[in-house]
Amino acid sequence: MIIVCLHTADSNVAVFEAAARELGLAADVLRHAVRPDLLEAAERAGGLTDDIARETAAALTKLAAGASAVILTCSTLGPSIAMVHEAPAPVLRIDAALAEKATSVGGKVVVLCAVETTVAPTTVLFADAAKRKGVAIEVRLVDGAWGLFKSGHCDGYLAAIADAADAAYDDGAAIVALAQASMAGAADLVRRGPRPLTSPMAGLSAALERIGQRALRIQ
Repeated sequence: MIIVCLHTADSNVAVFEAAARELGLAADVLRHAVRPDLLEAAERAGGLTDDIARETAAALTKLAAGASAVILTCSTLGPSIAMVHEAPAPVLRIDAALAEKATSVGGKVVVLCAVETTVAPTTVLFADAAKRKGVAIEVRLVDGAWGLFKSGHCDGYLAAIADAADAAYDDGAAIVALAQASMAGAADLVRRGPRPLTSPMAGLSAALERIGQRALRIQ
């Protein structure tokens, strides 16, 4: 079994490897491709464009060759999944798994984003899941967080996200979801409510489920 992750930040490799260990996956299951240029292009454009989406979809399709599943780990690029056609393996949008899990908890869901370009696609995705589950959602941007991340202040980045999660719990959230993979480390710092849901764990679990379903169909 091989699960390939397409990231837009090198630091996400370690985040996903840690999640894989927590799930008990063997050390050689994950493969990683890192394309920071795709997110940088989306940031320059003010969001995901059709050209960037097509380039992302082409990269995902190529990575699917020889893989059991491919995971797109960047929520800004998430809608690119719609342009993937006839890939040789399942291609998953990581925040879709997170949205399904978060809206299944019950009660108000507060979704935290660190990058402005992630807010719009994340809102659409979670609003659809929330409508199907009959729950309320609120998507919040953690002001200043992405600047800390890009300048290398990882501790400050995670602390800002944890503070925002604690504030969401103070405001009555039943569960907080951290929309971007790079935010996962902040979950351990939250003190005023349940441990926030993170996309690496949700996405890898969803990939394993899809791989299992596909194996059953082939048998």
